[in-house]
Amino acid sequence: MGYVEKNLMQGEKVFVVGRLHWTIFSKAILFNAAAAALLIYALKTSMAGEAQVSLLVRNAGFLALIPALWYLADASIKHHSTELAVTSKRVIAKFGFIKRNTIELNHSKVESFHVEQSVLGRLLGFGTLHINGTGGGITPIPQISDPLGFRRKAMEAIDASQN
Repeated sequence: MGYVEKNLMQGEKVFVVGRLHWTIFSKAILFNAAAAALLIYALKTSMAGEAQVSLLVRNAGFLALIPALWYLADASIKHHSTELAVTSKRVIAKFGFIKRNTIELNHSKVESFHVEQSVLGRLLGFGTLHINGTGGGITPIPQISDPLGFRRKAMEAIDASQN
C-alpha cells in the first residue's frame, strides 16, 4: 500500500483497507473465453479437413485476443493502482497509475456513506460506495469488494476517533 503508507500523518494508523472486486476482470475473462473457444473450434475443424473454415475461425480467435489483452491490462492497472483505506484520522482513496486522483476526507468532514449494489453485486459481494462529505461533495468508489463491510469498519473508525 504505497500511497497510503507514504502519506500517513504522525500517529495515524490504518484501520481498514479496501480492495476492488475481481469482477473488474470480467471483460478480459469474457474475451479470453471467446478467443479460446474459437481457437479450439479452429483446431477441431482443421483436424476434420475443413481448412478454409479453420483458417477463418483461427483468425477470429486471434483477433479476439486483442481486446482480451487490452481489458486484462486495463483491469490489472486499475487493480494494482487503486488504494482504499480508513485510517485513524481520514478516509483515503487513490485511483490511477500515471494520472493520479486522490480523495482524502478527515473524519469530521464525512457526513454519510451510501452503498449501491445491483442484484449481481449482492450475489458476488461488490458494489459502489458513495462517501458524502460536508459541503455536498460525493465521492463514488465503484466495484469495491464487500462495500457493506468496508462501510461498517469505516463508520466504526470514525466513531472511535470522535469519542
